[in-house]
Amino acid sequence: MDQVSTLILALSLIIIMLGMGLSLVADDFKRILIYPKSIIFGLISQIVLLPIIGFAVASIFPMKTEIAIGIMILAACPGGPTSNLIAHMAKGDTALSVTLTALSSFIILLTIPFIINFALNHFLAEGQLIKLNVVQTIIQIFMIIIVPVSLGMLIRRFKKDFAIRMEKPVRKASGIVVALVIIGIVIKEKDNILPNFQQAGIASLVLNVSSMMVGYYSSKLLGIAEKRAISIAIETGIQNGTLAISIAVVLLHNTTFAIAPAVYSLLMFFTGGLAVYMGVKKDKATVQAQLDTFF
Repeated sequence: MDQVSTLILALSLIIIMLGMGLSLVADDFKRILIYPKSIIFGLISQIVLLPIIGFAVASIFPMKTEIAIGIMILAACPGGPTSNLIAHMAKGDTALSVTLTALSSFIILLTIPFIINFALNHFLAEGQLIKLNVVQTIIQIFMIIIVPVSLGMLIRRFKKDFAIRMEKPVRKASGIVVALVIIGIVIKEKDNILPNFQQAGIASLVLNVSSMMVGYYSSKLLGIAEKRAISIAIETGIQNGTLAISIAVVLLHNTTFAIAPAVYSLLMFFTGGLAVYMGVKKDKATVQAQLDTFF
């Protein structure tokens, strides 16, 4: 991508993160005191288990180096505003989902450079080696994630009515921008995406589904309530595709690394829809069982 396209992509991510900040309040960060087990395990699932699953997928499945690195970039970018919407629609614990997204958005500031450097060192040949400058990367991620999220929260704190009014338009604008970014990458990388669609599609689908299953069933084993387990599963399995694309293009200056995140961003709506269907179905069964017991 040229410099103008890269700048547009960075600005689109800033708008998305600003929109997320408009929906956050201080209480979202205080919930760790209310249900610490769910939040601590949710963060472990997002920050630790997800990259491990991503590395397993990238190592086991036959794929090109660029696809493998794209999968690892995806695995380094958990959550995002979309996961909150899906958790809400799937009858999960929306407050927990929002809290996990908010907390992980700050934690990945430190984890992303190390996960991606590990992936680059492991999958690239010596002559191709790229190394992210950790300090520079942290500063860049801080500027495109933490600053707009914090600004959105400040607007929500001091201009609540305005923030509430702007939530929906900003969310719609974000969706349009993301769609345009994905279309732009598909057009630019059409010669690479079509031949690699199967590799990228299978790998990203396996990452998506397996991480959701690990998040859900691990939560249940720990005795976490159903609604919270659903939120943890979705927060673990629904990655921030826009952030992954931005890292590939803006920080690594390599659109081929964005192929897997772009393909994933399309598939995510199908798996997210399935998660919503299963969550609603389970919720209806639970309600019916309670009614049967009552009567």
